[in-house]
Amino acid sequence: MSEQRTATSRRVAVVTGGSRGIGRASAERLAADGCAVVVNYAGNRTEAEAAVAAITAGGGEALAHRADVADESAVAALFDAAEEAFGGVDVVVHAAGIMTLAPLADFDLDAFDRMQRTNVRGTFVVGQQAVRRLRDGGAIINFSSSVLGLALPGYSAYAATKGAVEAMTPVLAREVRGRDITVNAVAPGPTATALFLDGKDEETIARMAAQPPLERLGEPQDIAEVVSFLAGPARWVNGQVLRANGGIV
Repeated sequence: MSEQRTATSRRVAVVTGGSRGIGRASAERLAADGCAVVVNYAGNRTEAEAAVAAITAGGGEALAHRADVADESAVAALFDAAEEAFGGVDVVVHAAGIMTLAPLADFDLDAFDRMQRTNVRGTFVVGQQAVRRLRDGGAIINFSSSVLGLALPGYSAYAATKGAVEAMTPVLAREVRGRDITVNAVAPGPTATALFLDGKDEETIARMAAQPPLERLGEPQDIAEVVSFLAGPARWVNGQVLRANGGIV
């Protein structure tokens, strides 16, 4: 680690989508690693405050802040809140995202536009603020998905949004040359979160759980371990997409 990183007593992380699933597990893991955490949420204040309560109960520092990740003014205010509360931002974990599934021929275009707005524009807007605000020595962690390699029917629109995330990530890594800021993406496989489980029957879930050589679904904590690695010690991993999927692809 750099001298600056060693000398900094507390790193600060902003976690979008931090009230549920992988985002919450990542927020709690970063807090356990010693970060002060800003838990961003889109609408469910109760869940966001529960995440903050879990972090503070474990001896960490956290606050909840509502922001639409695709709204540049709201995201700027999110970073303002982090700076005002904790003095700066070192880590950005952009876990916010939505998923709608249907065959391409039948896909509702309004749903397509909503998913593009959150998953693609949201990644772009959060990335803009991150590169403007992060202190040197920081880390940006985007979220893709292993469905890009699986080519599952019904996932074309969602996979398209995550393909955009994978295109942006290495470009941004090169655009912050000279600042000791890493930019990577995590691409989870099937993970036992509400986002994945909602709308799937038990047979479908069992079939997908059997696909990895480890023969189970991922857990949010499995993905949070990867986030922790990229946010902390992984200073020589940059511009990459890490497929955290148990070996499914």
